Amino acid sequence: MTSPFGPMVLICNARSGRGGVAKALPEVEAQLRSRGLEYELRHTEGPGHATVLAREALASGRRFVVAVGGDGTVHEVVNGMIADDRALDPEAVLGVVAAGTGSDFIKTFGIRALPNAAVRHLDGPDFFPIDIGKVVYTQDGREVTRYFPNIAEVGLGAEVVARAARLPRWLGPTVYLFAFWLTMGKHQAAQVEVDLVDRTYEGPMNNLVVANGQFFGGGMKIAPRAAPTDGLLDVQIEHARKKDAIAMMPKVFKGTHVPHPQIKEAKRVKLAITSDRPLLIEADGEVLGHTPASFEILKDIINLKV
Repeated sequence: MTSPFGPMVLICNARSGRGGVAKALPEVEAQLRSRGLEYELRHTEGPGHATVLAREALASGRRFVVAVGGDGTVHEVVNGMIADDRALDPEAVLGVVAAGTGSDFIKTFGIRALPNAAVRHLDGPDFFPIDIGKVVYTQDGREVTRYFPNIAEVGLGAEVVARAARLPRWLGPTVYLFAFWLTMGKHQAAQVEVDLVDRTYEGPMNNLVVANGQFFGGGMKIAPRAAPTDGLLDVQIEHARKKDAIAMMPKVFKGTHVPHPQIKEAKRVKLAITSDRPLLIEADGEVLGHTPASFEILKDIINLKV
């Protein structure tokens, strides 16, 4: 007996989640064996390797690719399943066993992170297609394209992610809160132009959120109305005064920070941003490059196992 999608390939980042993945892996394998699910285990060896492993798995004819790790691992695996805005194999299925620092992507779908619960989601025939975001940004003077299943940011949020990467891992999900406070003191708003196709925002901006999923930063419900199945990106242009941005932070965990007079909201298929200085960009907790940048949604491009 095996999965209806054939043997699964587990792409495992054992370093993710302060070693939480390595600790969870024996239980994950035990649960897979108890359900009679055939699998192969492939370990990542560094940044970007999960993308390579996902491409190799699909090239060898495998259809069931499982990201075992945090949001960064899911991000890399998704980038290995897409090329030139198309799924390498339209019949392929993405599974997730989450054990990273944030593991926010799965929260939108109600998938639990415990090994036995995660493996239950890998069993059976159920899946549905989801949208994936695309960002084209600037890096070393050239355009680079990446795909993101969850959320991207430009500005303050990306600076926070970059700062969090330099903090001790033992802080766990609270690392993003510490990084926010350390970053906010020196942050200055930028002057930007955000092209929303039918209208343009010109003015000051602290942060741009481009969301496919709802959660980020260790459980913050930043985009409460986002749906990875609606063919749209949820956009928030935050231009609050510093004291208002700080007061807004506790509300983000419940998703009650919007609507807000200093956050412009929109739902769009695509958008673009330019700025008076290069602004940092992150996607799924991975620091990318700088503005100028453009974003687009790719409708129903990945099949998610649920």
